[in-house]
Amino acid sequence: MLTGSCHCGACQWTFDGDPGSVTACNCTLCRRYGALWAYDYENERIRVSGPSVAYTRADSADPSLEIRFCPTCGCVLCWRGLRLQPDGRRRIAVNLRLALPEAVADLPIDHFDGLDTFDDLPRDGRCVRDFWF
Repeated sequence: MLTGSCHCGACQWTFDGDPGSVTACNCTLCRRYGALWAYDYENERIRVSGPSVAYTRADSADPSLEIRFCPTCGCVLCWRGLRLQPDGRRRIAVNLRLALPEAVADLPIDHFDGLDTFDDLPRDGRCVRDFWF
């Protein structure tokens, strides 16, 4: 199980099992936050706890996700889908930068072009360690 917490410790997440690869996205939000995302479904392999608050795009009439962060220290915990999947589950991704570096250092990085094409980009062989150290 992987765990992560905000800087002040008020908010946490857990990820049960191996997340596989991690996503680095270059969209207008992710590049500002510097987040590395691990995905699953809310209250399945991912659980988030603590008094988080949400941000949604003010310039979108129908945003598809919200960013959850700690109201005390401002750390970005996760993004959470605002629409349920057809099977009733909700997509969520936790920010692996809130985990201990040694726990996630060897996870491979997938790149996603969320800015221009919305395409997955080819792997370049880097892992989380290459982004941190």
